[in-house]
Amino acid sequence: MNAEFDWLTLDDDEEVLWADTPHPYSLVPSFIVGVPLSLVLVGIPLLVGSYLSHKNTNYVVTSDALYRKSGVLSRSVQRIEFDKVQDTSYSQTFLGAQFGYGSVNISTAGGSGIEMSFQNVAEPQSLQSLINERIKRRAGPETDAEGKAAVLDDILTELRAIRRAVEGDEGAAAGDDGPDEGGTDSDSDADASADALEPSDFEFDATTDER
Repeated sequence: MNAEFDWLTLDDDEEVLWADTPHPYSLVPSFIVGVPLSLVLVGIPLLVGSYLSHKNTNYVVTSDALYRKSGVLSRSVQRIEFDKVQDTSYSQTFLGAQFGYGSVNISTAGGSGIEMSFQNVAEPQSLQSLINERIKRRAGPETDAEGKAAVLDDILTELRAIRRAVEGDEGAAAGDDGPDEGGTDSDSDADASADALEPSDFEFDATTDER
């Protein structure tokens, strides 16, 4: 693995799709404040701290997950898998909009608020689109197929119940006209007709792309 990613542990089939550090122009506000203060030595720690934080922050998007590394004296690595991502958003400050950088925020299912933030990255809208695309790929056609199959099962259950009710009413009406000595025949016919509804009657290709 590249020395640049020596902090990153990937699975065998996992590959890096995108990697970056905070945009260089995101240091401009710190320099605007820190340079004048450096005349009285107060701004020097601010400048040094901002620079080291910038150099030691990395963001990575792989085929499976999102990674964020931070820390100057210590190291903190955060990982979120795509199937846990609930929502994404991006934002830009005034300077970010002028220089083409911003922040992409990631929220997870069951989490409270933003769980991970790629701060001050170049072209945040493009990065958000990449993340959303990977989320959809991870979901895959299986999810759509399972959802459609569940809907189909519900429809079949309702249709069977309706058919039993209708044919039951017809059987009751026929019974009023005269005694039905073979009383169980109508019930058997109703059950047989209801059970005749099979998923194949409503077959569709769950994996076919919607047009």
